Amino acid sequence: MTPKTILICTVGTSLVQPNLERLKSQFEGGSLAPQHRQLVEAYISGDTRGVAQALRRLPPTDRLCGAEINSIAGMIERGYVDPKCGLYFLHSETERGRQISQILKEYYRAVDHQPVELIEVADLQDDDPKRFRGKGLRNLVREIATVVRRHSPLACAINATGGYKAQIAIAVVLGQALGVTVYYKHELFSEVIAFPPLPVALDFQLWMKASGLLSELASDTHELLPASRYQDEWDERYESLVERVKIDDTEYLELSPAGQIFYETFKERFHSVKDLVVPPLAPTKRPPRLERAGWPGQHPEIEAFMRRVTEEVPFVVQCETFYFNPDLSERTRFLVSAKGIVGVYSDGRYCVKFLVETTAQTDGQRAAAVAALNEWLKDPNYFRSREEIKATEAIKERDEALAAWERTQAQLRELQQQNEELRRERAKLQETIERLSAELAQARGQHQG
Repeated sequence: MTPKTILICTVGTSLVQPNLERLKSQFEGGSLAPQHRQLVEAYISGDTRGVAQALRRLPPTDRLCGAEINSIAGMIERGYVDPKCGLYFLHSETERGRQISQILKEYYRAVDHQPVELIEVADLQDDDPKRFRGKGLRNLVREIATVVRRHSPLACAINATGGYKAQIAIAVVLGQALGVTVYYKHELFSEVIAFPPLPVALDFQLWMKASGLLSELASDTHELLPASRYQDEWDERYESLVERVKIDDTEYLELSPAGQIFYETFKERFHSVKDLVVPPLAPTKRPPRLERAGWPGQHPEIEAFMRRVTEEVPFVVQCETFYFNPDLSERTRFLVSAKGIVGVYSDGRYCVKFLVETTAQTDGQRAAAVAALNEWLKDPNYFRSREEIKATEAIKERDEALAAWERTQAQLRELQQQNEELRRERAKLQETIERLSAELAQARGQHQG
């Protein structure tokens, strides 16, 4: 087994509570062992670097060092991770979490681990269980997945020893999904336990079909989304991915921690295989069709949007509206319904729905088309190659430079015109001066005579 070069660690509180707090009580009671005095004094004064220095004088397997240092030492000893592996410490949104993570950062940077980074997980706290479950655990999944994507699953391992017990379950499931081994060391165990990835697969086609829903629920807006919005596209398999919240007789949806894992697992995977699963290129394209009603003339932006969909998405043949509500606010997205692939467009005031005709022939291709369309909404360059993006950027730079040159030329012409006017005014002024000088000379001559 090749040692992993990146270790993602959840952070708990055992270093401080009970370990350092117990030493502090012994210090205050006069029963502290002399060898621990410097450690306690640094802790009481809030000197995180001093605490780290004192801990380095102890064996890393000493239980006083806390769960994180103990477990990392065990993983290094057994060859699970490189002795100088990079470390990411994911800590709670609490003062104690920040304090312990800072101590760990000082401890490992001093012994040449690179990188050593701290990541605060928003909403991961123990004051509000609902916020912890609904947002904190989801944010934990998001942060771990981000690090794994940055370094690749082959380079990473997860150490789920520290932190809340619920994090262990989340880390194990996420590790299974991402193909990353998860490790855990109980304080009473002498060895680290490994949870290697199993040869199981999640439903990729379901992810593609649910991509619009998952993307909305996984966004950082924290806006509650009514369940009724998704009734036309609902699949009973989505139930395990969401949590239903009832507020004032209205049911809303939130992404569950399992749903966050499902979303993060396939988000990058789809990007890497989209060229293999999306429908083929459309051989011909047709202009958008709008209903014969009064509203299209009032909203030319709708036709413009459908034209963009048709022109910029390679597998789209045509878009055709079939629904308009002037008073319904929706989110712009694409979905699979009984009608086929449907686009939803809204500016926050009204909502229009339109059928999207594509080259898709199977349910899998339709699901892939919807996933790709939703990704295109977030990234207008999604279907462009690097060469096309560079060419577009070059054209844009050329056009901007040409526009700047034309503005400069116009300014130059304006200055030349102003100079010409100034010259004419100067000439007139010179004529006036000469005339006045002549009149003055004539008046002097008459006065002398």
